[in-house]
Amino acid sequence: MSDERLRRVRDRVRPFPDFPEPGVLFRDISPLLKDPVAFRALIDLLEDHVRASFPKIDFIVGEWLDSRGFLIGTPLAQRLGIGFVPVRKKGKLPGATESISYSLEYGKA
Repeated sequence: MSDERLRRVRDRVRPFPDFPEPGVLFRDISPLLKDPVAFRALIDLLEDHVRASFPKIDFIVGEWLDSRGFLIGTPLAQRLGIGFVPVRKKGKLPGATESISYSLEYGKA
């Protein structure tokens, strides 16, 4: 069953080599988001993995609005019965913030 779910998810992710620049493989999840069965399969697989790998988890953290972290992290957190913590670029959320720098495939953030 897990293999079928994984195949369904993989079939709905489109690769775009060399985007946004040479050497980067962009994976477009738009077709996955349009297919409710595939999207449910993705959340099912992630839920199974998180429950098996992390028996004690308090929150799911993901980038807010303009990233896959928000689109996938929110329903996953709901499924797990835990909270979702939004993360944004500096100045994009009100209130107290924390800051960290990290490397990307094609730069720093």
